[in-house]
Amino acid sequence: MLLNKITFFERFEHDILSGAKTITLRDEAESHVITGQILPVSTFETDRWFCDIQIIDVTPVKLTELTEMHAKQENMTLPQLRDVIAEIYPGLEQLFMIRFRILLQ
Repeated sequence: MLLNKITFFERFEHDILSGAKTITLRDEAESHVITGQILPVSTFETDRWFCDIQIIDVTPVKLTELTEMHAKQENMTLPQLRDVIAEIYPGLEQLFMIRFRILLQ
């Protein structure tokens, strides 16, 4: 089933709105989006809407395959990115990279 919205931790809101964060790494359950799909974006903590995004593409990627390029697109260093993933998805190896662009309001 396709997602009909997507949430991010509040700590990522500024990076998304500024365009510094252009991908999100998700588990399989949260990977069900398609190219061109438009999704409302809310905060995970309070479900507060803050923008809409359009999906550019979805690509499977293993944790061990993450590079500095992925980290830059997440607006982090590679060690920070790996730490965040370990915190959110402990023990998960298979991820899905969702590339997106913010839609201007």
